[in-house]
Amino acid sequence: MINQIKILSEPSIQNPYVIVYKPKGIPSAPLSLDDTNNVYSQVAQKFPELDIVIGKKEIEHGLIHRLDTVTDGLLVITSTQQAYDFFIEQQSIGNFIKFYSAECKINKQNSEILEGFPKIDFDLSKDFFTISSFFRTYKQGGKEVRPVIENSSKFAKKKMGKLKEYSTNVQILQRDCDTVKVECSIKQGFKHQVRCHLAWIGLPIINDCVYNKESLNENKEICFSATKLKFVHPITKEIIEYEYKE
Repeated sequence: MINQIKILSEPSIQNPYVIVYKPKGIPSAPLSLDDTNNVYSQVAQKFPELDIVIGKKEIEHGLIHRLDTVTDGLLVITSTQQAYDFFIEQQSIGNFIKFYSAECKINKQNSEILEGFPKIDFDLSKDFFTISSFFRTYKQGGKEVRPVIENSSKFAKKKMGKLKEYSTNVQILQRDCDTVKVECSIKQGFKHQVRCHLAWIGLPIINDCVYNKESLNENKEICFSATKLKFVHPITKEIIEYEYKE
């Protein structure tokens, strides 16, 4: 691999988890027991104690969350069962916050061209706002997702997954003529949540080959990274942050 994973925090008695930077182009988790081309497997080779943790998926062990293969950024992998159970509980009550940076193209017609999105007229003049919706999988194999809201069609509502609303907080950091830089944060996540929410309101991420109509099927690096994590420490119970900067 040209871009290697980077360990920001090694597991210890005091910190029973690994904080790892995942580069773009490598999956977060294995797809099978013999799959080694992923972040979890590579980290577990260095720290075999990670394999003792039993997670929701057997092959993912203590991996707390995942990132899309095309996205780079920070991941947490626990090294004890107690830490894993603690983080999963913290996620469920909104105390595990993930931050993302993105460069977006302003295009209010984007979601109409992509189809499957409910109509929305979102005010992009504010510097901070929240996008909320339910979600459903979209297209064959559920490769994409679409928001579902009150005025969505009956068909869309029937296709909803969990009856759970997901929110993305958006902070505008910089505005240019037709682009903006944003920082987004989520407490609980659905597949492609941030990418889909931004595309829906007219801020598709530059080089997003799924949700930006100008970049469909292109093979350029998406301008999207998982830059920061904020959570309650499993032992000290202090609120701590990890941030990755090049």
